[in-house]
Amino acid sequence: MTKKTLGVGVIGLGWMGRLHTRSYTRLREYFPALGAEVTLVAAADPAEQNQRDATERLGFARAYTDYRELLADPQVDVVSICSPNFLHHEIALAAAAAGKPFWIEKPMGVSATQSAEIARAAAQAHLVTSVGFNYRHTPAVEMARQLIREGRLGRVTNARCWLIADYASSPVGPLTWRYSREQAGAGVVGDLMSHGADLVQYLCGRIGEVTASTGTFIPERPIPTKMGIGHGGWEISDELGPVENEDYVAMLARLDNGILATLESSRVAVGPRAEYVIEVYGTEGSLRWNFERLNELEVCLGRDNEFQGYTRVMAGPSFPEFATFQPGAGTSMGFDDMKAVEAARFVESVLTGRQLAPSAADAWAAANVDEATVASAADGTWHRVEPVEGPTTYDAN
Repeated sequence: MTKKTLGVGVIGLGWMGRLHTRSYTRLREYFPALGAEVTLVAAADPAEQNQRDATERLGFARAYTDYRELLADPQVDVVSICSPNFLHHEIALAAAAAGKPFWIEKPMGVSATQSAEIARAAAQAHLVTSVGFNYRHTPAVEMARQLIREGRLGRVTNARCWLIADYASSPVGPLTWRYSREQAGAGVVGDLMSHGADLVQYLCGRIGEVTASTGTFIPERPIPTKMGIGHGGWEISDELGPVENEDYVAMLARLDNGILATLESSRVAVGPRAEYVIEVYGTEGSLRWNFERLNELEVCLGRDNEFQGYTRVMAGPSFPEFATFQPGAGTSMGFDDMKAVEAARFVESVLTGRQLAPSAADAWAAANVDEATVASAADGTWHRVEPVEGPTTYDAN
């Protein structure tokens, strides 16, 4: 087998940037059929400690302060963009201008306009892309999609999806960029509900229109005195500042194919930790998946059986990608494994020139759902979700 060498650059070495890094290094062991020799060329991060970690702990050949230096590095072939949301737009446009295929976290921009500009720039540069819709890559979700497409549920009628979390439930959690409309755009709509929109579209079809209501339940938060990374390491003052975006959203959606869906999301729930659930109902059965039990799929196939109800199926070697990581059902996969699959999809897309990973157009599509949701919450009416240009993979066979 001829090895194809790809030099990797990672921009932003917070938790997600380090996870991207680990995912690339796992490709040699878990995805040898790719025929890829992936090398960690460079990382870019303004924090000096992260730069030291890049070369001393994570295996990068060098580290930069400025992401522009990384994009100018001739040995960097592909780029991961793991910076805060408000930097995604400028970095992604710069990566497209440099001709570097990129794997970017969601939300891709702080608005649908920014997401459209990124997707169009990538298309004009003829670049394959990848977006961090990692829940798609869970074997149980892939099996659910397979069952739906095979018609095992009959005609799909409706879906329910909720993403309920507690990461912002403390009222003394710091007022980070996540609560700024300028820096984050929407709140939980962009942060969590974008995953929900993608899951619904991946399993059921394009969302055509929505109506929604939102709420901000913790209207003020302490202003930080020391910056952290991600959700940790922050120190706060006694001074409070306003939260500018929503904590909670409830939505109704109509899909282009006639399927109806309800979606709900919260970042301030007390109780659920990361209860991310999708249920799909049809005339001959239904199924449901919960991220908190990500190695399980509950399935009911057929009507009027003597013992009607759900069968709890443990993911196993017959599920897509499961055998790549584990030998048998009951030995669980984890979150990092989903990101390794995501890395493999990205690298395979780059090597083949075919868009196999969730694309920038997919992220634009989710951003259009988000935008329609926020607009509906503002005026209380149904809003059409604008279609996008370019290759979306949620509707691929």
